[in-house]
Amino acid sequence: MTSPYVLVLYYSRYGATEKMAQLVARGVEQETVIEARLRTVPSVSPDTEASAASIPESGAVYCSVEDLQDCSGLVVGSPTRFGQMASALRYFVDQTSGLWTNGALIDKPFATFTSSSSLHGGQESTLLSMALPWLHHGMLYCGIPYSEAGLNTTEAGGTPYGASHVAGAESNRPITETEQALCEALGRRMAKLSLTLKS
Repeated sequence: MTSPYVLVLYYSRYGATEKMAQLVARGVEQETVIEARLRTVPSVSPDTEASAASIPESGAVYCSVEDLQDCSGLVVGSPTRFGQMASALRYFVDQTSGLWTNGALIDKPFATFTSSSSLHGGQESTLLSMALPWLHHGMLYCGIPYSEAGLNTTEAGGTPYGASHVAGAESNRPITETEQALCEALGRRMAKLSLTLKS
């Protein structure tokens, strides 16, 4: 039997979403009896031919269906693409119908996070639309409560629907202290919920 873990699954094009994933994972691992498992997905090729190596050159390894099936909780992150998740992540999600058929994810908690180039670039619609497939899987959506002070003070990212970051037009704006705190808070909450629901 595997040790309990929260799967932090993300796609990142310019690095901002990857940095958020690492912060969420840090929050998860503040609960000492559960680990964070960082996983990513390959880019989607426009000619539908496999164009990525089976193992990424750097960063997290690619997610398998088994990684998803065996998790105690799930946190999913993507850059905002016209108010929705990126196609690479969507492609992975579309391969999970077998888990839907056998109910492998029912009653497990999940959360979402995103980054966008502008403040009103579709963060909240991305967070909510990214949640839809996991609700179909029977999972339980976890947001960020307003007991987290950063939700009331943020001038960048951060929503009750999940963690977010404003990366700027050049995708090089640093993650603010408030955005960082909210990422870690989301990870901590997911760890606690995952352990509670597992028991």
